[in-house]
Amino acid sequence: MNIRLFKPSLGKEELENIKESFDRSWIGLGPNVNKFEEEWAKFVGAATATGLNSATAALHLALKVFNFPKGKKVLVPSLTFSSTASAILYNDLIPVFVDSNPETLGMDLDDMKQKYDKDVVAVIPVHYAGHPVPMDELMPWAREKGLKVIEDCAHTSGSKYKGTPLGLWGDIGCYSFEEKKLMTTGDGGMMVTNQPELFKDVKAMRWVGIDKDNWKTAQSYTDVNKDAMHWFYELNVLGYKYNMNDLSAAIGLAQLKKLPEFNRRRGEIIQRYMDGLKGLDGIKPLLPYEPEKYVYQMFGIRAENRDDLMIYLKSKGVATGCHYTPLHMQPLFKSFNGSCSFIEKEADKFITLPLHADLTNEEVEYVIDKITDYKN
Repeated sequence: MNIRLFKPSLGKEELENIKESFDRSWIGLGPNVNKFEEEWAKFVGAATATGLNSATAALHLALKVFNFPKGKKVLVPSLTFSSTASAILYNDLIPVFVDSNPETLGMDLDDMKQKYDKDVVAVIPVHYAGHPVPMDELMPWAREKGLKVIEDCAHTSGSKYKGTPLGLWGDIGCYSFEEKKLMTTGDGGMMVTNQPELFKDVKAMRWVGIDKDNWKTAQSYTDVNKDAMHWFYELNVLGYKYNMNDLSAAIGLAQLKKLPEFNRRRGEIIQRYMDGLKGLDGIKPLLPYEPEKYVYQMFGIRAENRDDLMIYLKSKGVATGCHYTPLHMQPLFKSFNGSCSFIEKEADKFITLPLHADLTNEEVEYVIDKITDYKN
């Protein structure tokens, strides 16, 4: 077999939506983006949503809207993708790296509290692999300290924690639709909030500083009303080229309808992995998966002799990965003098196994069998 680590699940519905964009001859920022934003806001229960070309852009702008003074600090987990911490640097802020909870691998709240000082202005909890950070504990503490909270939901789309959707506990939630995620737009992201005033400049910020609806403007090019002024715009904020386009949104609209089934199937696969690997010496799940409650983008294990096992699985046609090298150990971030003792010693045990909605039961059993063969 040749089993992929991640794979988008795409079909005729996505192609039909793309064809509609082609027929309309509008593939940039347009009506599909508007509709996808509306549908996503409805899906997660947010007051408003803004589509972007990546979750990286969403994280950048989520910090940007608060206009924090340069040199202030942001608490961020070391075990996350580079974008989470890079967004802090984009805003001329300082990342303060927080260790991982030994069980869930999410942000360790005790370490977070110890690393807080008066220069900290925000915290970015990451729902690692899709498992929730205990937001019911984090939020009261953050509010007491006057901190803004930006949830990195790149690994989850559709989970609730204690009745509240992940992404709506904090001030802003950021989601990813990159090709390996729970659903995809090819590349893309979304930011949501229940405080619409926070997003008053976001649509200008995502499109070079111009806050206009391109599609509506195009429709007025030949408007006989001499007062239409379709060509007029103002620049009031510094903007970026971060907009989502209609082709991406066309894919997203089709994917969103399929997302509940994708999530259900992922849960089945995770349970099959957990049952098949149970009791295997030297192997344990990456975190305390609860697929009946939460949505997970990754499934992984902790294993001694990690590298040897990964090479063995590769020789048997099984793709694996490592998510992630702790950021505070990366050359870019070493100057920030982070110390995260648990994740420093534990990260070399992590293996990400194949997980996607199209993975078959036969393929899952094959992966389990090969891990069992290696251990025996």
